Amino acid sequence: MTHEGSLDAPTRHVIDWQNPDFADPVKLDEEMRRVFDICHGCRRCFNLCDSFPRLFDLIDTSPNEELPDVKSEDFAPVVEACTLCDMCFMTKCPYVPPHPFQLDFPHLMLRHRFANADSNKNAFVQKQLAEMDRNGTLARVASPVINWASDKSNTPVRAVMEKSAGIDRTATLPKFHSRTFISADKADPISPNEAAPAYGKRKAALYATCFVNYNKPVTGLAARSVLNHIGVETKAAYPGCCGMPFLEQAELGRVAANAAKVSKELVKLIDDGYDIVALTASCGLMLKFEWALVCPDNADVKRVADATYDIDEYVVDIARKEGLPHGLKGLPEGVTVHLACHARAQNMGPKAAEMLKLIPDTPVDVIERCSGHGGTFGVVKPTHEVAVKVGRPVFRAAEKQARGHIVSDCPLAAQHIFDHSTTPARAPEHPIQIMARAYGLIED
Repeated sequence: MTHEGSLDAPTRHVIDWQNPDFADPVKLDEEMRRVFDICHGCRRCFNLCDSFPRLFDLIDTSPNEELPDVKSEDFAPVVEACTLCDMCFMTKCPYVPPHPFQLDFPHLMLRHRFANADSNKNAFVQKQLAEMDRNGTLARVASPVINWASDKSNTPVRAVMEKSAGIDRTATLPKFHSRTFISADKADPISPNEAAPAYGKRKAALYATCFVNYNKPVTGLAARSVLNHIGVETKAAYPGCCGMPFLEQAELGRVAANAAKVSKELVKLIDDGYDIVALTASCGLMLKFEWALVCPDNADVKRVADATYDIDEYVVDIARKEGLPHGLKGLPEGVTVHLACHARAQNMGPKAAEMLKLIPDTPVDVIERCSGHGGTFGVVKPTHEVAVKVGRPVFRAAEKQARGHIVSDCPLAAQHIFDHSTTPARAPEHPIQIMARAYGLIED
Protein backbone atom coordinates (compact mmCIF):
# COMPACT_ATOMS: atom_id res chain seq x y z
CA MET A 1 0.00 0.00 0.00
CA THR A 2 1.36 3.43 -0.97
CA HIS A 3 1.79 5.76 1.98
CA GLU A 4 2.50 9.45 2.39
CA GLY A 5 6.20 9.96 2.97
CA SER A 6 8.59 7.71 4.81
CA LEU A 7 10.59 7.70 8.01
CA ASP A 8 12.97 5.06 6.67
CA ALA A 9 16.55 5.95 5.84
CA PRO A 10 16.95 6.73 2.13
CA THR A 11 18.57 4.02 0.07
CA ARG A 12 20.03 4.32 -3.39
CA HIS A 13 19.78 1.92 -6.29
CA VAL A 14 22.64 1.07 -8.61
CA ILE A 15 22.89 3.38 -11.63
CA ASP A 16 22.01 0.96 -14.44
CA TRP A 17 23.87 2.95 -17.08
CA GLN A 18 24.90 -0.05 -19.19
CA ASN A 19 21.30 -1.15 -19.68
CA PRO A 20 19.98 0.02 -23.11
CA ASP A 21 16.78 1.18 -21.39
CA PHE A 22 18.78 3.74 -19.40
CA ALA A 23 19.27 5.99 -22.43
CA ASP A 24 16.11 4.97 -24.31
CA PRO A 25 14.38 8.30 -25.11
CA VAL A 26 10.83 6.95 -24.72
CA LYS A 27 11.48 5.22 -21.40
CA LEU A 28 13.44 8.22 -20.13
CA ASP A 29 10.61 10.60 -21.01
CA GLU A 30 8.09 8.36 -19.26
CA GLU A 31 10.20 8.38 -16.10
CA MET A 32 10.80 12.13 -16.27
CA ARG A 33 7.06 12.73 -16.48
CA ARG A 34 6.29 10.26 -13.70
CA VAL A 35 8.76 11.93 -11.34
CA PHE A 36 7.90 15.49 -12.37
CA ASP A 37 4.22 14.82 -11.73
CA ILE A 38 5.03 13.67 -8.20
CA CYS A 39 7.20 16.76 -7.66
CA HIS A 40 4.42 18.99 -9.02
CA GLY A 41 2.00 17.60 -6.48
CA CYS A 42 4.42 17.94 -3.56
CA ARG A 43 6.62 21.03 -4.13
CA ARG A 44 8.48 20.50 -0.88
CA CYS A 45 11.82 21.19 -2.62
CA PHE A 46 10.85 24.58 -4.06
CA ASN A 47 13.62 26.42 -2.19
CA LEU A 48 16.54 23.99 -2.54
CA CYS A 49 17.89 24.88 -5.97
CA ASP A 50 16.75 26.35 -9.27
CA SER A 51 15.68 23.03 -10.81
CA PHE A 52 12.41 22.96 -8.91
CA PRO A 53 11.30 26.58 -9.52
CA ARG A 54 12.08 26.04 -13.21
CA LEU A 55 9.96 22.88 -13.25
CA PHE A 56 7.07 24.45 -11.39
CA ASP A 57 7.15 27.56 -13.58
CA LEU A 58 6.98 25.35 -16.69
CA ILE A 59 3.86 23.68 -15.35
CA ASP A 60 2.23 26.81 -13.92
CA THR A 61 2.60 28.75 -17.18
CA SER A 62 1.25 25.91 -19.35
CA PRO A 63 -2.31 26.30 -20.74
CA ASN A 64 -3.98 24.09 -18.13
CA GLU A 65 -1.27 24.30 -15.48
CA GLU A 66 -0.66 20.57 -15.77
CA LEU A 67 2.39 18.52 -16.73
CA PRO A 68 0.87 16.94 -19.89
CA ASP A 69 0.83 20.42 -21.45
CA VAL A 70 4.62 20.79 -21.07
CA LYS A 71 6.79 19.74 -24.00
CA SER A 72 9.57 17.27 -23.28
CA GLU A 73 12.16 19.47 -24.99
CA ASP A 74 11.41 22.12 -22.36
CA PHE A 75 12.77 19.86 -19.61
CA ALA A 76 16.39 20.74 -20.47
CA PRO A 77 16.60 23.88 -18.25
CA VAL A 78 15.37 21.84 -15.28
CA VAL A 79 18.19 19.35 -15.83
CA GLU A 80 20.74 22.13 -16.36
CA ALA A 81 20.02 23.66 -12.95
CA CYS A 82 20.73 20.46 -11.00
CA THR A 83 24.19 20.46 -9.38
CA LEU A 84 23.88 16.85 -8.12
CA CYS A 85 24.17 18.17 -4.55
CA ASP A 86 21.79 15.34 -3.46
CA MET A 87 20.06 17.49 -0.86
CA CYS A 88 16.58 16.88 -2.27
CA PHE A 89 17.24 13.14 -2.02
CA MET A 90 18.92 13.24 1.39
CA THR A 91 16.93 15.81 3.35
CA LYS A 92 13.68 16.81 1.67
CA CYS A 93 12.00 14.24 -0.56
CA PRO A 94 9.54 11.96 1.27
CA TYR A 95 9.31 9.61 -1.72
CA VAL A 96 12.87 8.29 -2.03
CA PRO A 97 13.51 4.52 -1.83
CA PRO A 98 12.34 2.47 0.02
CA HIS A 99 9.08 4.37 -0.66
CA PRO A 100 7.10 2.72 -3.47
CA PHE A 101 7.44 5.85 -5.63
CA GLN A 102 11.21 5.15 -5.86
CA LEU A 103 12.01 8.80 -6.55
CA ASP A 104 15.65 9.81 -7.05
CA PHE A 105 15.63 13.24 -8.66
CA PRO A 106 19.42 13.81 -8.89
CA HIS A 107 20.07 10.46 -10.54
CA LEU A 108 17.20 11.09 -12.95
CA MET A 109 18.90 14.34 -13.95
CA LEU A 110 22.11 12.36 -14.38
CA ARG A 111 20.28 9.87 -16.60
CA HIS A 112 18.93 12.69 -18.77
CA ARG A 113 22.44 14.15 -19.18
CA PHE A 114 23.80 10.74 -20.09
CA ALA A 115 21.10 10.14 -22.70
CA ASN A 116 21.36 13.63 -24.16
CA ALA A 117 25.10 14.20 -23.98
CA ASP A 118 25.40 14.87 -27.71
CA SER A 119 22.87 17.70 -27.58
CA ASN A 120 24.59 19.66 -24.78
CA LYS A 121 26.03 22.71 -26.52
CA ASN A 122 28.10 23.59 -23.44
CA ALA A 123 29.53 20.07 -23.11
CA PHE A 124 32.92 20.71 -24.74
CA VAL A 125 34.12 23.37 -22.29
CA GLN A 126 32.71 21.53 -19.29
CA LYS A 127 34.36 18.29 -20.39
CA GLN A 128 37.70 20.04 -20.76
CA LEU A 129 37.37 21.55 -17.29
CA ALA A 130 36.65 18.05 -15.96
CA GLU A 131 40.04 16.74 -17.16
CA MET A 132 41.59 17.50 -13.79
CA ASP A 133 44.71 15.34 -14.01
CA ARG A 134 45.59 16.54 -17.48
CA ASN A 135 44.93 20.18 -16.62
CA GLY A 136 46.80 20.00 -13.33
CA THR A 137 49.82 18.28 -14.85
CA LEU A 138 50.09 20.79 -17.68
CA ALA A 139 49.44 23.79 -15.41
CA ARG A 140 52.34 22.86 -13.10
CA VAL A 141 54.79 23.84 -15.83
CA ALA A 142 53.47 27.36 -16.24
CA SER A 143 51.43 27.98 -13.10
CA PRO A 144 52.50 31.65 -12.61
CA VAL A 145 51.41 32.54 -16.14
CA ILE A 146 48.17 30.53 -15.93
CA ASN A 147 47.28 32.04 -12.56
CA TRP A 148 47.98 35.54 -13.88
CA ALA A 149 45.83 34.94 -16.95
CA SER A 150 42.92 33.42 -15.04
CA ASP A 151 42.79 35.97 -12.23
CA LYS A 152 39.57 38.02 -12.13
CA SER A 153 41.61 41.22 -12.06
CA ASN A 154 42.96 40.39 -15.53
CA THR A 155 39.87 41.74 -17.22
CA PRO A 156 41.08 41.61 -20.86
CA VAL A 157 42.04 37.94 -20.71
CA ARG A 158 38.95 36.98 -18.72
CA ALA A 159 36.76 38.75 -21.26
CA VAL A 160 38.34 36.66 -24.02
CA MET A 161 37.88 33.49 -21.94
CA GLU A 162 34.22 34.30 -21.44
CA LYS A 163 33.59 34.90 -25.13
CA SER A 164 35.62 31.98 -26.46
CA ALA A 165 35.19 29.35 -23.75
CA GLY A 166 32.04 30.42 -21.91
CA ILE A 167 33.79 30.80 -18.54
CA ASP A 168 32.16 33.61 -16.60
CA ARG A 169 34.57 36.51 -16.16
CA THR A 170 33.37 37.15 -12.58
CA ALA A 171 33.91 33.57 -11.37
CA THR A 172 37.00 32.81 -9.31
CA LEU A 173 39.07 30.07 -10.91
CA PRO A 174 41.30 27.79 -8.82
CA LYS A 175 44.99 28.59 -8.68
CA PHE A 176 47.57 26.01 -9.71
CA HIS A 177 50.88 25.23 -8.01
CA SER A 178 54.14 24.04 -9.46
CA ARG A 179 54.68 22.01 -6.27
CA THR A 180 51.82 19.59 -5.74
CA PHE A 181 50.85 18.12 -2.39
CA ILE A 182 52.34 14.77 -3.40
CA SER A 183 55.69 16.33 -4.33
CA ALA A 184 55.69 18.47 -1.16
CA ASP A 185 55.01 15.39 0.97
CA LYS A 186 57.90 13.50 -0.63
CA ALA A 187 60.27 16.43 -0.20
CA ASP A 188 59.54 16.86 3.51
CA PRO A 189 58.79 13.56 5.29
CA ILE A 190 57.58 13.77 8.88
CA SER A 191 56.95 11.24 11.64
CA PRO A 192 54.04 10.75 14.04
CA ASN A 193 54.13 12.21 17.53
CA GLU A 194 55.20 9.38 19.85
CA ALA A 195 53.65 11.13 22.87
CA ALA A 196 50.15 11.24 21.36
CA PRO A 197 47.51 8.77 22.60
CA ALA A 198 46.92 7.40 19.09
CA TYR A 199 50.58 6.70 18.39
CA GLY A 200 51.10 3.22 16.95
CA LYS A 201 47.38 2.60 16.59
CA ARG A 202 46.51 4.25 13.27
CA LYS A 203 47.96 4.58 9.79
CA ALA A 204 46.31 6.87 7.24
CA ALA A 205 46.79 7.09 3.50
CA LEU A 206 45.82 10.65 2.59
CA TYR A 207 43.98 10.46 -0.70
CA ALA A 208 45.15 13.79 -2.04
CA THR A 209 42.25 14.43 -4.45
CA CYS A 210 42.89 16.38 -7.65
CA PHE A 211 41.91 19.71 -6.10
CA VAL A 212 44.18 19.43 -3.07
CA ASN A 213 47.06 18.00 -5.09
CA TYR A 214 47.08 20.61 -7.85
CA ASN A 215 45.12 23.59 -6.49
CA LYS A 216 45.35 23.67 -2.70
CA PRO A 217 48.32 21.70 -1.33
CA VAL A 218 48.07 23.66 1.93
CA THR A 219 45.01 21.58 2.85
CA GLY A 220 46.93 18.35 2.42
CA LEU A 221 49.91 19.66 4.37
CA ALA A 222 47.61 20.80 7.18
CA ALA A 223 45.92 17.38 7.30
CA ARG A 224 49.28 15.64 7.37
CA SER A 225 50.54 17.91 10.17
CA VAL A 226 47.45 17.39 12.31
CA LEU A 227 47.37 13.63 11.87
CA ASN A 228 51.07 13.27 12.61
CA HIS A 229 50.71 15.52 15.66
CA ILE A 230 47.89 13.37 17.05
CA GLY A 231 49.97 10.24 16.56
CA VAL A 232 48.91 8.91 13.16
CA GLU A 233 51.42 7.65 10.64
CA THR A 234 50.61 9.14 7.24
CA LYS A 235 51.34 8.48 3.61
CA ALA A 236 50.18 10.73 0.77
CA ALA A 237 48.54 8.86 -2.11
CA TYR A 238 47.17 10.00 -5.42
CA PRO A 239 46.63 7.33 -8.10
CA GLY A 240 44.35 9.73 -9.97
CA CYS A 241 41.11 11.72 -9.89
CA CYS A 242 38.09 10.03 -8.29
CA GLY A 243 35.95 10.95 -11.29
CA MET A 244 33.50 13.38 -9.66
CA PRO A 245 34.01 15.96 -12.48
CA PHE A 246 33.09 13.21 -14.96
CA LEU A 247 30.02 12.30 -12.89
CA GLU A 248 28.82 15.91 -13.18
CA GLN A 249 29.00 15.56 -16.96
CA ALA A 250 27.36 12.08 -16.90
CA GLU A 251 30.45 10.46 -18.41
CA LEU A 252 29.75 7.31 -16.46
CA GLY A 253 32.20 5.17 -18.43
CA ARG A 254 34.99 7.55 -17.38
CA VAL A 255 33.82 7.37 -13.76
CA ALA A 256 33.95 3.56 -13.86
CA ALA A 257 37.42 3.61 -15.42
CA ASN A 258 38.78 6.00 -12.80
CA ALA A 259 37.16 4.02 -9.99
CA ALA A 260 38.82 0.83 -11.22
CA LYS A 261 42.23 2.48 -11.61
CA VAL A 262 42.27 4.35 -8.30
CA SER A 263 40.71 1.61 -6.18
CA LYS A 264 43.21 -0.96 -7.50
CA GLU A 265 46.03 1.17 -6.06
CA LEU A 266 44.28 2.12 -2.83
CA VAL A 267 43.57 -1.50 -1.86
CA LYS A 268 47.33 -2.08 -1.80
CA LEU A 269 47.53 0.52 0.96
CA ILE A 270 44.58 -1.07 2.76
CA ASP A 271 46.45 -4.39 2.64
CA ASP A 272 49.37 -2.61 4.32
CA GLY A 273 47.12 -1.53 7.18
CA TYR A 274 46.28 2.00 6.10
CA ASP A 275 42.91 3.70 6.45
CA ILE A 276 41.97 5.78 3.40
CA VAL A 277 41.34 9.41 4.33
CA ALA A 278 39.77 11.73 1.74
CA LEU A 279 40.65 15.42 1.89
CA THR A 280 37.58 16.87 0.16
CA ALA A 281 33.92 16.05 0.66
CA SER A 282 33.12 15.27 -2.98
CA CYS A 283 35.91 12.73 -3.23
CA GLY A 284 34.93 11.12 0.06
CA LEU A 285 31.39 10.73 -1.30
CA MET A 286 32.71 9.16 -4.50
CA LEU A 287 34.91 6.63 -2.68
CA LYS A 288 32.29 5.72 -0.09
CA PHE A 289 29.11 5.67 -2.18
CA GLU A 290 29.07 6.83 -5.80
CA TRP A 291 31.70 4.43 -7.15
CA ALA A 292 29.69 1.46 -5.90
CA LEU A 293 26.56 2.74 -7.66
CA VAL A 294 28.37 3.03 -10.98
CA CYS A 295 30.43 -0.19 -10.83
CA PRO A 296 28.78 -2.40 -8.19
CA ASP A 297 30.62 -5.58 -9.17
CA ASN A 298 34.11 -4.23 -8.54
CA ALA A 299 35.50 -5.86 -5.38
CA ASP A 300 38.25 -3.24 -5.01
CA VAL A 301 35.62 -0.49 -4.97
CA LYS A 302 33.78 -2.24 -2.15
CA ARG A 303 36.95 -2.57 -0.08
CA VAL A 304 37.83 1.10 -0.56
CA ALA A 305 34.31 2.16 0.43
CA ASP A 306 34.58 0.20 3.68
CA ALA A 307 38.01 1.67 4.53
CA THR A 308 37.43 5.34 3.67
CA TYR A 309 37.01 8.25 6.08
CA ASP A 310 36.46 11.93 5.56
CA ILE A 311 39.36 13.82 7.18
CA ASP A 312 37.10 15.54 9.76
CA GLU A 313 35.36 12.24 10.49
CA TYR A 314 38.75 10.61 11.02
CA VAL A 315 39.95 13.18 13.55
CA VAL A 316 36.66 12.97 15.48
CA ASP A 317 36.90 9.17 15.51
CA ILE A 318 40.44 9.34 16.92
CA ALA A 319 39.38 11.90 19.52
CA ARG A 320 36.64 9.56 20.73
CA LYS A 321 38.55 6.29 20.68
CA GLU A 322 42.18 7.19 21.43
CA GLY A 323 42.06 10.83 22.52
CA LEU A 324 43.93 13.91 21.33
CA PRO A 325 47.12 15.41 22.71
CA HIS A 326 46.79 18.59 24.75
CA GLY A 327 47.74 21.95 23.34
CA LEU A 328 44.73 23.14 21.33
CA LYS A 329 44.51 26.93 21.68
CA GLY A 330 41.28 28.82 21.24
CA LEU A 331 40.43 31.10 18.34
CA PRO A 332 38.20 33.73 19.93
CA GLU A 333 37.37 35.27 16.54
CA GLY A 334 35.34 32.13 15.86
CA VAL A 335 34.62 29.95 12.85
CA THR A 336 31.70 29.75 10.44
CA VAL A 337 31.39 26.16 9.23
CA HIS A 338 29.59 25.55 5.96
CA LEU A 339 28.46 21.93 5.93
CA ALA A 340 29.16 20.91 2.34
CA CYS A 341 26.36 19.06 0.56
CA HIS A 342 28.66 16.17 -0.35
CA ALA A 343 29.71 15.88 3.28
CA ARG A 344 26.08 15.80 4.39
CA ALA A 345 25.31 13.19 1.74
CA GLN A 346 27.82 10.83 3.40
CA ASN A 347 25.42 10.28 6.34
CA MET A 348 28.15 10.79 8.91
CA GLY A 349 26.77 13.81 10.74
CA PRO A 350 28.27 17.33 10.94
CA LYS A 351 31.84 16.13 11.49
CA ALA A 352 33.49 19.43 10.54
CA ALA A 353 31.56 21.22 13.29
CA GLU A 354 32.15 18.37 15.75
CA MET A 355 35.88 18.50 15.10
CA LEU A 356 36.16 22.26 15.51
CA LYS A 357 34.13 22.20 18.71
CA LEU A 358 37.01 20.23 20.22
CA ILE A 359 38.98 23.49 20.18
CA PRO A 360 38.42 25.36 23.47
CA ASP A 361 37.15 28.94 23.65
CA THR A 362 36.27 28.99 19.94
CA PRO A 363 32.75 29.98 18.83
CA VAL A 364 31.57 27.66 16.04
CA ASP A 365 28.57 28.59 13.90
CA VAL A 366 27.08 26.28 11.27
CA ILE A 367 25.49 26.92 7.89
CA GLU A 368 23.57 23.88 6.67
CA ARG A 369 22.53 24.82 3.17
CA CYS A 370 23.89 24.40 -0.36
CA SER A 371 26.30 27.16 -1.42
CA GLY A 372 25.11 26.80 -5.01
CA HIS A 373 28.53 26.42 -6.62
CA GLY A 374 28.31 22.90 -8.05
CA GLY A 375 31.75 22.53 -9.67
CA THR A 376 31.79 23.60 -13.31
CA PHE A 377 28.21 24.77 -12.76
CA GLY A 378 29.50 27.75 -10.77
CA VAL A 379 32.13 28.67 -13.36
CA VAL A 380 30.51 28.56 -16.80
CA LYS A 381 28.55 31.55 -18.08
CA PRO A 382 25.12 29.88 -18.50
CA THR A 383 24.87 28.90 -14.82
CA HIS A 384 27.23 31.12 -12.81
CA GLU A 385 24.49 33.59 -11.89
CA VAL A 386 22.24 30.72 -10.87
CA ALA A 387 25.00 29.50 -8.55
CA VAL A 388 25.12 32.96 -6.99
CA LYS A 389 21.34 33.10 -6.68
CA VAL A 390 21.13 29.72 -4.93
CA GLY A 391 23.94 30.68 -2.57
CA ARG A 392 22.53 34.00 -1.37
CA PRO A 393 20.96 32.62 1.85
CA VAL A 394 24.37 31.14 2.70
CA PHE A 395 26.13 34.43 1.97
CA ARG A 396 23.72 36.30 4.23
CA ALA A 397 24.22 33.80 7.03
CA ALA A 398 28.02 34.13 6.80
CA GLU A 399 27.74 37.92 6.95
CA LYS A 400 25.42 37.77 9.96
CA GLN A 401 27.69 35.39 11.86
CA ALA A 402 30.72 37.58 11.04
CA ARG A 403 33.33 35.10 12.25
CA GLY A 404 37.05 35.39 11.67
CA HIS A 405 37.24 32.15 9.67
CA ILE A 406 35.01 30.67 6.96
CA VAL A 407 35.50 26.96 6.25
CA SER A 408 33.93 24.20 4.21
CA ASP A 409 34.87 20.65 3.29
CA CYS A 410 34.13 21.76 -0.27
CA PRO A 411 36.92 24.17 -1.31
CA LEU A 412 34.80 25.59 -4.16
CA ALA A 413 31.94 26.30 -1.77
CA ALA A 414 34.26 28.06 0.69
CA GLN A 415 35.64 30.28 -2.08
CA HIS A 416 32.13 30.96 -3.42
CA ILE A 417 30.91 32.13 0.00
CA PHE A 418 34.02 34.23 0.53
CA ASP A 419 33.65 35.91 -2.88
CA HIS A 420 29.99 36.80 -2.51
CA SER A 421 29.72 37.90 1.11
CA THR A 422 31.21 40.56 3.34
CA THR A 423 32.42 38.04 5.91
CA PRO A 424 35.44 39.33 7.88
CA ALA A 425 37.15 35.95 7.41
CA ARG A 426 40.77 36.19 6.26
CA ALA A 427 40.45 33.54 3.53
CA PRO A 428 38.36 30.51 2.56
CA GLU A 429 39.77 27.45 4.34
CA HIS A 430 39.25 23.76 5.01
CA PRO A 431 38.29 22.81 8.61
CA ILE A 432 41.52 20.84 9.02
CA GLN A 433 43.48 24.06 8.51
CA ILE A 434 41.74 25.49 11.58
CA MET A 435 42.78 22.45 13.62
CA ALA A 436 46.36 22.89 12.43
CA ARG A 437 46.26 26.55 13.43
CA ALA A 438 44.80 25.73 16.85
CA TYR A 439 47.66 23.29 17.44
CA GLY A 440 50.19 25.89 16.30
CA LEU A 441 51.26 23.72 13.35
CA ILE A 442 50.87 26.40 10.68
CA GLU A 443 51.82 30.05 10.73
CA ASP A 444 49.23 32.82 10.37
